[in-house]
Amino acid sequence: MSEESKTKSPSAEPLADGRLPSSTMRSYALLTPDLKQLYMGFYKATYGKSKIDIKTKEFIAIAAALTSGCKGCLEGHLKKAKKEGATSEEIAEVIAITLGVNAATIVDRSDIANFHLGGLFDRPES
Repeated sequence: MSEESKTKSPSAEPLADGRLPSSTMRSYALLTPDLKQLYMGFYKATYGKSKIDIKTKEFIAIAAALTSGCKGCLEGHLKKAKKEGATSEEIAEVIAITLGVNAATIVDRSDIANFHLGGLFDRPES
């Protein structure tokens, strides 16, 4: 066990979902320095100069975090969006759009599964 892991033992209480607050965890702890450098270089490049403004990039990141289930990502990108001037109404719209696309994903996957099963189930009556 490294000296750092001995001295950085979590002292905070777990959150309701069982995670420790991110302030008590060492992010990227399992990446080698080389992999962390590659990842951070790529991540920083996505936030470089481009046709999309930073606030919009944060909205995209929030949607991606919601769909991938990355709670730490979601928290971080919500904070960054707020810093970039995002309003509660804009965040609600991002969430609604993400919800709508994911609902459509469920419909799409169920249609595809039913099709591949030879139309095992008829369409429900309206």
